[in-house]
Amino acid sequence: MIDQSIRHKIDSWLAGNYDEATKSEINGLLERDEHEALSDAFYKDLEFGTGGLRGIMGAGSNRMNRYTLGMATQGLCNYLKQNFPNEQIKVAIAHDCRNNSDVFARIAAEIFSANGIKVYLFEELRPTPELSFAIRHLGCQSGVVVTASHNPREYNGYKVYWNDGAQVTAPHDKNIIAEVNRITSINDVKFEPNPENIQLIGKELDEAYMGKVLSLSVSKDAIQRQHDLKIVYSSIHGTGITLVPEVLKRFGFTNVHVVEEQATPDGNFPTVVYPNPEEKEAMTLSLKKAAEIDADIVFATDPDSDRVGIAVKDLKGEFVLLNGNQTGALLINYLLDAWQKAGKLTGREFIVKTIVTTDLIKDIAESYGVKHYETLTGFKYIAEKIRELEGKEVYIGGGEESYGYMIGDFVRDKDGISACALIAEMAAVAKDNGLSLFEQMIEMYEKYNFYKEELVSFTKKGQRGAEEIQQMMADMRSNPPQSIAGSNVVEVSDYKLSARKNLLTGEESQLGLESSNVLQYLTEDGSKISARPSGTEPKIKFYISVNEPLHSKEEFDNVEQKLNNKIEQILIDLKLK
Repeated sequence: MIDQSIRHKIDSWLAGNYDEATKSEINGLLERDEHEALSDAFYKDLEFGTGGLRGIMGAGSNRMNRYTLGMATQGLCNYLKQNFPNEQIKVAIAHDCRNNSDVFARIAAEIFSANGIKVYLFEELRPTPELSFAIRHLGCQSGVVVTASHNPREYNGYKVYWNDGAQVTAPHDKNIIAEVNRITSINDVKFEPNPENIQLIGKELDEAYMGKVLSLSVSKDAIQRQHDLKIVYSSIHGTGITLVPEVLKRFGFTNVHVVEEQATPDGNFPTVVYPNPEEKEAMTLSLKKAAEIDADIVFATDPDSDRVGIAVKDLKGEFVLLNGNQTGALLINYLLDAWQKAGKLTGREFIVKTIVTTDLIKDIAESYGVKHYETLTGFKYIAEKIRELEGKEVYIGGGEESYGYMIGDFVRDKDGISACALIAEMAAVAKDNGLSLFEQMIEMYEKYNFYKEELVSFTKKGQRGAEEIQQMMADMRSNPPQSIAGSNVVEVSDYKLSARKNLLTGEESQLGLESSNVLQYLTEDGSKISARPSGTEPKIKFYISVNEPLHSKEEFDNVEQKLNNKIEQILIDLKLK
């Protein structure tokens, strides 16, 4: 049986001012007695969270559709008008390759236009980082990109940006949510467009953006010498195909091989299960091509091209995927070394990482005398830190473990396009020095310690799943571990309370960050374990970081096995296996 409150909501949609296709979809579910699907589609309203909307596409209040998107857009329009009175408000809109992304982008543009807001709408799909760039380049007050990033094909979403090109943060995020929640009926949404307020954009923005990416290059001479570096690139049916090959060409790379089976944008992602370069399966075709041509490096970007995964040859000459922590550490190590050699380090520079990203990045920054800052998970917080320090300190780069990197500050979100270019440059410099990137990584470990990280995720769907995740966090707060993998817990950080406690001294301190539902344990041997429910997916994630000294390349396999054993024991002790 369907819950009475859910049935009431279903009836209101069937009787309301919704199109016939929507009503037909709902009636079809009723006729087939698909009660679970109906309950999930209507048991709540699709929440406009701190980043925007994300959900499964379809009819229903808890689904991504023209009406949930419309109400969110109307609420955003109202908030923009409150914040920028007596101004011509401008917004930029982009979309990725997903099914309905172009339709949703057009609906959003029409609603903005109906509210008297000037819209710059990308004429075709474009990477998310280019949307972030376009906002400041065009002097917009806000921006929207229609994407669900690397989620499965049935999802779509809607991310909101502010006038600095970053995703909205406090107080705007909460205030926009409040304004969206005031839209209680689709009759409040202005769906009738004013075409005069919509301007299509495209190639001219590409050129401006690519010019900025080219300005990031630090080692042009090495690229000239290693221009024929063998690169394999896959866009995994996404937006990266519009810019990555061209940017690599303009950087000077002449031997780029595109994975043709994945080059055509397609929201059904026919060659992969998940369009996520974090998943090994998504890299299968790229690795196959790399083996065929004996490539030096492999890149793959996710559908909206804000993330990039890479593969390199290990000491045995076999291709291995690097995780986001390894790639991020290599990038920061390369950038700081290149800046130092170019005489660009003045003492004012800084890098940023998130609280669940490897501390190896912090160690590298300290060795170069470069400041490092930590933020909550999410690039909007990295962008917020850049905004806070603008004009005082110089941002070099930063990132997070989930394959997101941002080099330079002309984009204020993770940027897979510029990351591909700089990683290729980094590989060219390593080859110029007679090293593979894997060997470069080992040298980094010898200098700073061999850090190894593992991410374990549990997906728990629906209303019951959300309750289970909250219960897991509550249990860990009420009964924290005393020791993990034979090492005493010496520090506990509860980001929800913004408090850190040293268990050896009893000293308590404030974390100085916005409240977030994250728990973090630090053990005596330097291991760090973080628990964090995802803000965009029905998941809870556990981030594990361990480290050991590495004295030589010959010790690599033994030390790696030791670290693997330690991670395995942590998983057992925390009942994550």
